[in-house]
Amino acid sequence: MTISTAALAAILLMAIATYLTRIGGVLLIQYVPIRGRLATALEAMPGAILIAVIAPIALATGWPETIAAAIVLVAAIKLHTALVVLVGMASAGLLRALAGI
Repeated sequence: MTISTAALAAILLMAIATYLTRIGGVLLIQYVPIRGRLATALEAMPGAILIAVIAPIALATGWPETIAAAIVLVAAIKLHTALVVLVGMASAGLLRALAGI
């Protein structure tokens, strides 16, 4: 398999652009005072990203995943994060096995 020079250049340029975007944010945030609303927004961001990734899977794939997500939601109120992950994996696996998936 061969790769053209243009394709290789495009891949390298996209990789550089991605890296600069990521490192640029880290470097530029040093000059922005983080307090008030910005601090609140940045603190809420990890949870919001997690929900944005998980919600479509939980609601669009089938009943086992939806029920497993509900079980995880209840477990998250009471348990440590590592245990919640284990509960989620176990409940999703068990429910999918019961559904024959």
